[in-house]
Amino acid sequence: MKVNEYLKNKLSQGAVHVTLIDPTRQSPEASARLAETAQEVGSDLIFIGGTPGTSQRNLMEAVDLIKKRVAIPVIFFPSGTDTISLNLDAVLYLSLLNSRNSQYVSGAHARVALLLKRLEIEVIPVGYVLVEPGMKLGEVGDVDLVSRDNFWSAIGYALAAEFMGMSYVYLEAGNGAAQPVPAGMIRAVKRELSIPLIVGGGIRTAIDARRVRQAGADIVVTGTVIENAGYRERLRSILSALKE
Repeated sequence: MKVNEYLKNKLSQGAVHVTLIDPTRQSPEASARLAETAQEVGSDLIFIGGTPGTSQRNLMEAVDLIKKRVAIPVIFFPSGTDTISLNLDAVLYLSLLNSRNSQYVSGAHARVALLLKRLEIEVIPVGYVLVEPGMKLGEVGDVDLVSRDNFWSAIGYALAAEFMGMSYVYLEAGNGAAQPVPAGMIRAVKRELSIPLIVGGGIRTAIDARRVRQAGADIVVTGTVIENAGYRERLRSILSALKE
C-alpha cells in the first residue's frame, strides 16, 4: 500500500501520530530502538530527519536499522542539507513557504525531482510553514517566521499551499520549541483549509497533544519527547490523549 493511501485510511479513523527521529541526536542503534518503541506504543508513522548536520553515513545506517525493526511506514524528512535517504517508504516534499531563500521553497526540490521520478519514489507534497520561535530551522532556512498572534499570515500560507495543489499543510513551531503552535492559530487555519493539517514542534505532554488535536490538527508530530529518559510512558500518554 502506498503511504498516501495508508495515511488517508488512518485519517478516516481519527487523529494520526508521527514520531520524528533525528539521527544526529543518538547512534543509529538508538534511533532504531526509539522507532521500535514508537511502533509498540501505537505511533502510526516514523519521520526520520530533523536538524541539519546529519552525515550521510549516519543517516543511512539509522534508516537501515529502523527499517529492519518496524512495519509502519518510515518517511524521509529533509533537513535542509545535501544528505538524503532514498530507501524509505516515501519522501516528504517539503516546501518551506515562508523562507526568504528560494532554495528552501523550490530550489532544492528541483535538484532531486528527476532522481525521485526515475527511482519511482513516492513523494508527499507538503506546504511547510514555520511559526515562532522556529528554533534552529528558522535560522538555517532564513525564515520570515509567522508570529504567534498573526493568524491571518498562517491562514494565507496554508491556503496558498492548498491552492498550489499540495496534499498537506504543516504548521511547525520548531524542534525543541518551548510551546506548540497556538491552539487559536491551528483552529483558524483548520477552519479555512480543505486538506489535512499537520502540527509539530513543542508538543511534549498529553495536555499539549490533546489541545493541538482539539484545535484541529489531523496529524500530530512529536520528536523531542523521545530523547529523554522515560520516553516510553510519555509517548504512551500522548498517544492515549490523541486516540481517545
